[in-house]
Amino acid sequence: MNTAVSARLDATFLALADPTRRAILARLARGEASVTELAQPFDMSQPAISKHLKILERAGLISVGQDAQRRPRRLEGQPLAEADAWIEQYRNIWEANYQRLDHLLKQMQRAPRRARRPRTRSKP
Repeated sequence: MNTAVSARLDATFLALADPTRRAILARLARGEASVTELAQPFDMSQPAISKHLKILERAGLISVGQDAQRRPRRLEGQPLAEADAWIEQYRNIWEANYQRLDHLLKQMQRAPRRARRPRTRSKP
């Protein structure tokens, strides 16, 4: 993986690690919103919300528009698509592992059961 993609993934996962930022993204999934609108559901100061928004902006997860006097934020999908593609690689690996395990378990269930003989220790 090249360093630019790695840096974008790091920024995306850092941004997604915080529940407040995930809630902001969930709100923006319904449409653009001003900082004031985004701050309403949270019991934190405007500067604290602004810090969260800066992290989301640096990760490329949101962008700032210009609408007369407003500067609405909107969701940007590209970083999430990149993170999803990265996760999908591992999902495919794990799915293949689970399929092999399922196959092995089915083989074991079909195999005739052999009577177990108690192990005896050889005497010295």
